[in-house]
Amino acid sequence: MLAIHLVALGALAATSIQAAPHPRPATEIANSVAIADEAAVRRGNLSQVAVLGTAHLSSLAKDFDTRRLAGLVDKLGAWKPERIAVESLSGPQCDYLKAYEFAYPDTWKTYCRDPSIARAALGLDGAAAEAEIEHILATATVERPAAQRRRLAALFLAVGEPASAMVQWMRLSAAERHSDNSLAKTLVDELIELEAKRNENYLIAVPLAVRLGHERVFPVDDHTGDRASGPYDEKLYVQEITAIWANDAVSERRTADESWDKRIAAGGDVLGWYRWMNSPEVSRLAVTGDFGAAAGAKVPGDSGRKYLAYWETRNMRMVANIREAVGSGSRLLAIVGVSHKAYYERYLGVSSDIQIADMESILR
Repeated sequence: MLAIHLVALGALAATSIQAAPHPRPATEIANSVAIADEAAVRRGNLSQVAVLGTAHLSSLAKDFDTRRLAGLVDKLGAWKPERIAVESLSGPQCDYLKAYEFAYPDTWKTYCRDPSIARAALGLDGAAAEAEIEHILATATVERPAAQRRRLAALFLAVGEPASAMVQWMRLSAAERHSDNSLAKTLVDELIELEAKRNENYLIAVPLAVRLGHERVFPVDDHTGDRASGPYDEKLYVQEITAIWANDAVSERRTADESWDKRIAAGGDVLGWYRWMNSPEVSRLAVTGDFGAAAGAKVPGDSGRKYLAYWETRNMRMVANIREAVGSGSRLLAIVGVSHKAYYERYLGVSSDIQIADMESILR
């Protein structure tokens, strides 16, 4: 009897399959469900993410007066982000890259800061330091005892996230920036060294986090996808990518970049520079001349596709890290190299619970 029922069910299933219309693509189905609209109805709003594309400020001239960034920080502060994501690697990923150095040669040395001095000073490994941070920050408070902030600064150094250590350090009054039982003199020296760092994490994200009363910034960069390109002949790869980049869009972008570099060096409008970097035109040039050209390239070594495999994997994982930082609801500012901006907004745009804020409006 059971066999008869199974045969009958199989026949019915086969009939149903034959009679069913051709299935719609999954992307069409997802769009037709309008999940984001339903989420907006359920709670009345969506999480907001604003993406600030930036030049890497480490390339600024040594005599650039960093106080000229104040107007930009004012505009971003007026938007009142609740969290700030930066283009740097998390401590746990740095530990992974170091442990698997055979697969990622020199990546740890290039992108990570050595946490070993802080770990030795505290007698903690990275995981234990992060567990203590989570325990401390679980109790929200406007002001923390200075000794606790010094402890947090040391713990963030031990995790391997120096920008967040700097947030804690800069939230201390000048008189409280000193060593103690938690913050060894060697770590104070490290923090003083970090004060002089001149990149967007330290010149924009940290001051903004301090102004807004944040406890940390969120590192969301990723290099675990570097292996996506697979093995390749490095000499041939460089030759083919260089040829791919020899196009009109790259030339136009380079000319505009050089023009702005001269204007900024001569004391030009920094806020105007950021408005330009975050314009749709810059994203169009970046995608057309770089990644679009790579996608359309037909070269013997297939270097365009190898490059895209790395680039798209990296950006997907960066955006996944942002989605994790947003959590169940927060207003997040993501600060990233300008070539990532279009990819950030593309991938974040398919999230069911996130709305992309208009950076051009924020910077007006």
